[in-house]
Amino acid sequence: MTTPLVKDRIYRSPQALIGGVLLLAIVGWLGVDALLRGHGRTPWLALAALILLVPLVVAFTLRPAVFAGEDRLRVRNPFRVITLPWGEIAALRSGYSNEVIVESGAKYQLWAIPVSLRSRKKAARRQTKAESDARGGRTASAGRVFGGLRESDGASGPLRAETDKIMDELRQLLEQRGKAESAQGEITVRWAYEVMAPAVAGAVLLAILLAVG
Repeated sequence: MTTPLVKDRIYRSPQALIGGVLLLAIVGWLGVDALLRGHGRTPWLALAALILLVPLVVAFTLRPAVFAGEDRLRVRNPFRVITLPWGEIAALRSGYSNEVIVESGAKYQLWAIPVSLRSRKKAARRQTKAESDARGGRTASAGRVFGGLRESDGASGPLRAETDKIMDELRQLLEQRGKAESAQGEITVRWAYEVMAPAVAGAVLLAILLAVG
C-alpha cells in the first residue's frame, strides 16, 4: 500500500460552526416551546418553520467545508458538492471572496474559507509594525531576527490573515499536483437534495398555513 504524497486536509470556518450551533439552539428552543405550549395553528406554524429553518442553518453554517487531497479538491458548499481534479483548476483567486477558477472559466466560491477584511487589515497593521520595529532595531548582524521578521533573507515571510494563508496552502498544492497524471479527470457537481428537499417542504407547508390563515 503506497503512502499518499499529500495528506488530506480539511478546512472549515470556526466562526460559522459556532454561529450555527448557537442558531440551532435558539431555533430549536423557540420551535419546541411553540410546539409544546402553542394553541390553534401555532404548533403547525412552528413545525413548518423548523422544517424550513433547520436545514438552511445547517447548510450555511455547519455544512460548508473544503477537502484538499492528493488528486483533487472537493468543495462542499451549502447546496452543492463540487469535485475538482487539480489538473482542471486554473487558479485560486482571493478578492472579496475566495474562489476556484477552472480551465473552462467556471468559478466556484469557497464558502468554508470566507474572506475577512478585518483580519486582513489587522495583519497589515501587524506587518507594518513589525517592519517598523525591524528597521528601528537594525544592526550589522546579518540574519538576525527583529520584531518577528528575519531582516536579511525574509525567511519568515509577511504576516497574513488566516484565510489568506489557507489559500496560499491550496495554491502550493495546485502547483505540486496540477500536472500529476492521477490528478486529471472530470469535474463533477452534485446538488445537495438532502438539504434542499426538507427546506422546500417547510417553505411550502408554511406558505399553505399562512394562506389559509
